[in-house]
Amino acid sequence: MSSCNGTRTFILTGFPGLLTSSYWVALPLCCLYLLMLLGNGTLLWVIRTDRSLHTPMYYLLSMLAVADLGLSLSTLPTVLAVFWLGSSSLCVEACVVQMYFIHSFSAIESGVLVAMALDRFVAICYPLHYASVLTSALITKAGWAVFTRGTCVVLPVAVLVKKMPFCGSCVLSHPFCLHQDVLRLVCGDTTFNSLYGLTAVILTKGLDSLTILLSYVMIVRAILNITSQEARVKAFSTCISHLCAVLIFYVPLIGLSVTHRFGKHLPPVTHVLLADTYLLVPPVLNPLVYSWKTRQVRSRILTRRCRRGTRQQG
Repeated sequence: MSSCNGTRTFILTGFPGLLTSSYWVALPLCCLYLLMLLGNGTLLWVIRTDRSLHTPMYYLLSMLAVADLGLSLSTLPTVLAVFWLGSSSLCVEACVVQMYFIHSFSAIESGVLVAMALDRFVAICYPLHYASVLTSALITKAGWAVFTRGTCVVLPVAVLVKKMPFCGSCVLSHPFCLHQDVLRLVCGDTTFNSLYGLTAVILTKGLDSLTILLSYVMIVRAILNITSQEARVKAFSTCISHLCAVLIFYVPLIGLSVTHRFGKHLPPVTHVLLADTYLLVPPVLNPLVYSWKTRQVRSRILTRRCRRGTRQQG
């Protein structure tokens, strides 16, 4: 058993029962990361180059793509190092930095999903005031507020963990560093760290999920008050992409939080799969969902591909 006594190094792990370096796992993971980069990069490029998409909804979608990129790129170095290169050691300082970026971008993504829910609320409940309420200036301020909250609320967590001594086993449960996983290796009393971490989660993802739920309660009420069946379907269809993004993000997050606190008896592979799903699946699926369900984005991507094909034939 590895020990952290006198060392400043953690041992990252892959899937239980597999070799540290497993190309059967590394190859699909590389494909997921490439798909994530291609999907979010294309989404950002299309929104940036098409002036008709320079609206509050697509500005928020750009923020979601940036948060997804940040979340995935935070895990990319260690995940590929573990599964592709077989390199499993990571110094404490690098682990704390990675932990900070993972949780920061996670909080930022949660905040962006709240802003997108409020965007849908105003668009459906107060359509006549949409343009006057959700201005570009307001969206910019909201983006900075979400970014500032995400980076600041996680900073004390990283500072507190970095100052703590580690002992016993220095083996982590994942190929990346998560706060809950690192905290179990700390020597001494971790009550304050745990309480602050729990408070930070409640003040970010807890309040965010309640805000999203409340927004959709009012959205559903507004949709039910629409007399035309066709108008109801059209109004609800504008929310499907966002609802998918919320479920893709929050369902694995809730599952991971519950298993970390109450599922210690579960097989280790359960924790690993939930953590990988929480960090890897949303950045891959979000651009696919929005490209598929949002007609404007889909048509722009298809149009540009057709133009490129025409130029190549010419």
